[in-house]
Amino acid sequence: MKLSRSLLFILLLSSQIIQAQSPKESPKFDQHKVFSPLFYQGKINDYREASGLPGPKYWQNRADYSIHVILDTLKHTVKGSTLISYTNNSPDNLDFLWLQLDQNIYKEDSRGQATSPVTGGRFANKSYTDGYTINSVKILTEGKESNTEYFVNDTRMQIQLKNALKSGGNKIQIKIEYSFTVPEYGTDRMGRLSTKNGWIYEIAQWYPRMEVYDDITGWNLIPYMGASEFYLEYGNIDFTITAPSNMVVVGSGELLNPNEVLTPTAIARLAQAAKSDKTIFIKDSSEINQAKAHIQKPNLTWHFLCKNTRDVAWAASRSFIWDAARINLPSGKKILAQSVYPIEVKGQDHWGRSTEFVKGAIELYSQEWFEFTYPVATNVAGIVGGMEYPGIVFCGSENTSSSLWEVTNHEFGHNWFPMIVGSNERKFAWMDEGFNTFINKVDTKVFNKGEFFEPSDEEKGAPNMFSEKADAIMNTPDVIQANYLGYAAYEKPALGLTILREQILGEKRFDLAFKTYIRRWAFKHPSPWDFFHTMDNVAGEDLSWFWNEWFFTTWKLDQSVKEIKYVDDLPQNGSLITIENLESMALPVTAFIKEENGNSGTVHLPAEIWQRGGTWTFAYKSTSKISYVILDPEHVLPDINPENNSYSGILVDPKTTANTVIKSYLEAIGGEAKVRSIQDLNVQSEGIVQGTQIVRTNKYKGTDKVLSEVRIPAYNNALLNMVSLVGDSARLMQMNKVVPVNAEIKPALKANYKFFPELDFSKPGYSLELAPNLKVVDGVLAYQITATYPDGLKMNFIYDQKTGLKIKQYVLGPNSRAMYYDDYHALTNGVKIPYLEKTTVMGIPVDYKVKKAEVNTGLTDTQFK
Repeated sequence: MKLSRSLLFILLLSSQIIQAQSPKESPKFDQHKVFSPLFYQGKINDYREASGLPGPKYWQNRADYSIHVILDTLKHTVKGSTLISYTNNSPDNLDFLWLQLDQNIYKEDSRGQATSPVTGGRFANKSYTDGYTINSVKILTEGKESNTEYFVNDTRMQIQLKNALKSGGNKIQIKIEYSFTVPEYGTDRMGRLSTKNGWIYEIAQWYPRMEVYDDITGWNLIPYMGASEFYLEYGNIDFTITAPSNMVVVGSGELLNPNEVLTPTAIARLAQAAKSDKTIFIKDSSEINQAKAHIQKPNLTWHFLCKNTRDVAWAASRSFIWDAARINLPSGKKILAQSVYPIEVKGQDHWGRSTEFVKGAIELYSQEWFEFTYPVATNVAGIVGGMEYPGIVFCGSENTSSSLWEVTNHEFGHNWFPMIVGSNERKFAWMDEGFNTFINKVDTKVFNKGEFFEPSDEEKGAPNMFSEKADAIMNTPDVIQANYLGYAAYEKPALGLTILREQILGEKRFDLAFKTYIRRWAFKHPSPWDFFHTMDNVAGEDLSWFWNEWFFTTWKLDQSVKEIKYVDDLPQNGSLITIENLESMALPVTAFIKEENGNSGTVHLPAEIWQRGGTWTFAYKSTSKISYVILDPEHVLPDINPENNSYSGILVDPKTTANTVIKSYLEAIGGEAKVRSIQDLNVQSEGIVQGTQIVRTNKYKGTDKVLSEVRIPAYNNALLNMVSLVGDSARLMQMNKVVPVNAEIKPALKANYKFFPELDFSKPGYSLELAPNLKVVDGVLAYQITATYPDGLKMNFIYDQKTGLKIKQYVLGPNSRAMYYDDYHALTNGVKIPYLEKTTVMGIPVDYKVKKAEVNTGLTDTQFK
């Protein structure tokens, strides 16, 4: 499921505008905790081996289904029956069986509803249904039906067996007749969307499904409460959908009866699409309301078969445009990519590229990791923001361009995790969401030459990912706080795999191990330990220290440069560079060293340097004095305090003072007189967050009026963030909700949004302190001034030593948000302002690029209320 689709990821991240970590006074690192020998405790048996392989006696049960339902579009109901053929391959005799009844979450008295916040949320019910109506439950023995006892508890049903289902491959058949009302909004996993040409039905969790009985816990009985997803057995699923004849029905697997439900024209076009790398319309917008576009019968029955699958889903609508193209798999096999969507979202800037995206994602994943296993890959536009099922995915119809690629790529990535590798999503969301998010990033970097690729700055995202209220990854999804699930289940495990691949193992070793894990556990049920053991054994590395710190703890990373010394005090004899690990987490170190004579070099150090403690000194063959050292120059590690990642041994010229630095800055941007002549300023900037465009408008008037608004054009200009400062008052809104501005936040808020704060530094109550050494910001030597405000707030301002321009500023203390400035251009009055600002929006890195800047246009006071 795409929790981070478009701006949905932002909505669940944080309710605070500014977050960062306070500087740490003393190191927290303890090598004995990081490199403990007790992570693996030998809990191995014949079912799962220490090497990560399934054991010689590994088993799992099997569930095959034959399902027949009718869609009633007048009552919005699904009614029918399912015949389950269940095979007990376990070593245990089973006296009873457990099934999942996920539709019961939509009942008003469901456990999912009871555990949803009163404020609502993505997985809270917006309306209620009666859940499943179970009309009958029968056992079939040698073709004869008999009633059986059962009871329902919330989203689970237990069937009592008169005779135990024997172990060793014995089978039982269960027939259940049932019905349910399709909710309009089904916890963002299913539902129906009204369009001008009719309802779109996205149907999932639509038949009673067997719970998993495994060698780890026996029956897996965590109820469905919304956030946690699914854990299912594999088998073949044969299903039919009877619906009005003017509807297009798509589903998991292969359509077995095209001649009975499609016109000759549609069949011919499908045959053409099956041979085409370019998208072919099967049903275009002009045919939606044409009678000749469908077979003239009241109803049609669509027959699908999906083999070796854990689930199936389907969608139906008379409003669908339908297009398709060929997918080329590495084995030479050809399958079909297709998309269905309403006329409202047609066009190349909208869903017109969907099939191209489906084809690209499936081909790339198949080539890189494991070949796609279903005959058709279908993308459905509807009410569901993003949800995955075998061979078919539901994606929000409002998505466009990069956001449509992002959600399509993510949902189809789930066909590898957990559709092919069948992990327990109810317990370990990170084993599907995190793994999938990781392969999404690998895929996006390649697709269409990186059309939608955005390099990550892990330093900027670290304060939120490693916040004080973070949850460890190794928690069930329902336990993880809602505003951290996006990190714990998606982003943090994905970043962990990226660090393993790029910083610890290297691509070759990582890819071999990861592919081996997929191959070993395809269509099986791996545990976290099976993954850990496989990666260790195949890659040839004991990674127990990494698994422990990254997945089981909320430890943080803070690498620091402490000092530079020279052998015999002579730089040409070599340097001794001392670094520190100030927080609890250990990771490898990359140090970039620049010398005064222009020479430079990069040193890579493994995480094992921290086995001896939190301080390490390494030798560097310098030939002249070192200008500076930078740790993690590419910002690939989530260091919570990047201010200590660089060190310069160059002292500031004694003739330079804080006042001369400020004066040089004002001169560099046009002179103090021109700056003070600015009566008002209106700056409009654009940025991209999670593939979605955001627009920021900043207005300034005089010295005491500021208005900053961040809106999302794709969502009807929805207000993401608003800051209003008038005199001593301060107002903050996020997602149209007022956020209290307390005494702690207010000073930092006002300081962050002051456009030319340097004009105030000469006023009473301000004091300035120039750092004795030059600082380093992204390889630029700079002056650092710490300004103390009359209210006691401290703020750092960084100015380029050569140009005098300001390149960074941030508040000292717990309420901090760093802003980086670049690309200065002159306004009409000659004053230069930065046309590029790198910062964060609710913890997500974003680059704002100025599109329009107007000075002295006569802004009125009413525009700041």
